[in-house]
Amino acid sequence: MISVTIVIGIFLISIMVIIILSGIVVRTYRQIQGIEEVLKDIEAGNFNRRLYAKKHDLTKGICYQINNIVMRDQNKIIQYEKQKKSYKSLMTSLSHDVKTPLTSLVGYLEAIETGIVVENEKDKYIKIAYEKAQRLKDFVESLFAWVKLDSGEEQFNFREIDIVEETRIIITDWIPVWEKEGISYVLDIPEHINFVNLDCNAYKRILNNLFYNIIKHSQATEIILTLEREDQFVKICISDNGKGIGEKDIHHIFERMYQCDRARTAGGSGLGLAITKELVVAHAGKIFAESTVGKGCKFILLFPLK
Repeated sequence: MISVTIVIGIFLISIMVIIILSGIVVRTYRQIQGIEEVLKDIEAGNFNRRLYAKKHDLTKGICYQINNIVMRDQNKIIQYEKQKKSYKSLMTSLSHDVKTPLTSLVGYLEAIETGIVVENEKDKYIKIAYEKAQRLKDFVESLFAWVKLDSGEEQFNFREIDIVEETRIIITDWIPVWEKEGISYVLDIPEHINFVNLDCNAYKRILNNLFYNIIKHSQATEIILTLEREDQFVKICISDNGKGIGEKDIHHIFERMYQCDRARTAGGSGLGLAITKELVVAHAGKIFAESTVGKGCKFILLFPLK
């Protein structure tokens, strides 16, 4: 009787195991069918599809990995579409910013070449043509600089630099410019040394772009620069008392080709601040802007201490 009971027990257990395994196989087969259906949908271009699995499903790991791959590729497609739209906008802006001064330049030169202008007007036309050519040259140089940064082809030479002394050197070149423009200045730079991992040329371009932007666009009569240590960063604030930037524009000023002056009467390429931000980010730093219309603008830069 004991032997028969054991045999019957083993038989029943075997039946239960077979039923359980059959259920697992059937459920797994259905899950694989579902995965195949979702993959076909994804292959057709629907990257919003996701695979779902329960905690104890055998396909849980596969679903997780496939979802990761789909989300990664979806993000790449989204970024590609953004870049495509952005570059289309860039090309549209380029066609305007290059064609307009180039057409004007050619017109002035043709007037001189064909003798349309009289002798005493030639100098005036030559001066205007030179200014147009210079603006075009500056724009092309800014464009090349931005493209190198955006593509990651810019080569940096980072070294431990005393940012206090480096800032003083750069400002020395700007003081005569400010005085000529009738702009007063207040400089609050400490004596102690703060070493930062800097590319000197890039840092000079950062400050030059900000100072140039103030002179060109702000209508300011005063510039204030402060440099101080804040936690593990060197904080540089560059303020002016100019016309300021509206709330609608302040959030976009670091975007490429963005110009607050819709009529473009102030000149400029719309790339200066975009380049500045890229250079700051290359230093593992941060840059912000604060402004109140009619009261001026403040640029805040943070560079990590070495």
